[in-house]
Amino acid sequence: MAETYQADRSWRAKIRRRAVRLASRRPARAPLGPMISFSFDDIPATAADAGAAILEQHGLRGTFYVAAALAGTDAATGLIADVAAFRRLAAAGHEIGCHTYTHLDCGQASAPDAIEDVARNAEVLRGWGLAHPTTFAYPFGDVAPATKRALAARFTLSRALHPGLVEGGSDLNQAPAVCVDGPDGEIRALHWLERAARRRAWLILCMHDVAETPSPWGCTPATLESLASTAVRYGFDVVTVADGVRRLGGGERG
Repeated sequence: MAETYQADRSWRAKIRRRAVRLASRRPARAPLGPMISFSFDDIPATAADAGAAILEQHGLRGTFYVAAALAGTDAATGLIADVAAFRRLAAAGHEIGCHTYTHLDCGQASAPDAIEDVARNAEVLRGWGLAHPTTFAYPFGDVAPATKRALAARFTLSRALHPGLVEGGSDLNQAPAVCVDGPDGEIRALHWLERAARRRAWLILCMHDVAETPSPWGCTPATLESLASTAVRYGFDVVTVADGVRRLGGGERG
């Protein structure tokens, strides 16, 4: 397994991450009621198998953000799912979203390079018999201003990783999400779930592997089961990210 890539954590990058949230915004309309989406990045085999199975047991579907070049490779989050798994997910009604082709850092790559990588991912997915992806997740949750602007016209929503809820005025070109990882991942997610219920907002959760002994970026099957059960009990509309955007009318371009 190759050494794990680290996104830029310099003070300049931190300033850029804050500033880019003000650029190329596409404000969302307010949800009509509380919604929740379960999204998975990179798609470790455990997410495609155990993660999808838990959602399906509750009659739910999730969004799986695929970086096609990773398929079948070994990563820090475990073995990445293969083409057959992606096809099964799509056939079961889950959304297959775009995560670039090479898991490109959109905070450091040039806009042309990001556009090329995204286009290649869509081409490969099409070759696998999968639909053209309509939503996107920034690898590492990062993006530069020019790249955000260039990608805005290609997707109905681009998901980042800063915590928050999608409400009226939220930016669909850099939508917030809550990561379910680490020892306090379930508690953190439940806090945001309760907040979304009170505010009648849309909560997008982000996960990687789903395993009894997860990576630092993953969660256990018990955690996912708890979150899915709680969402159903609270009366959330559980939607794929693409369906959530459609319920908002696609957002208003700014």
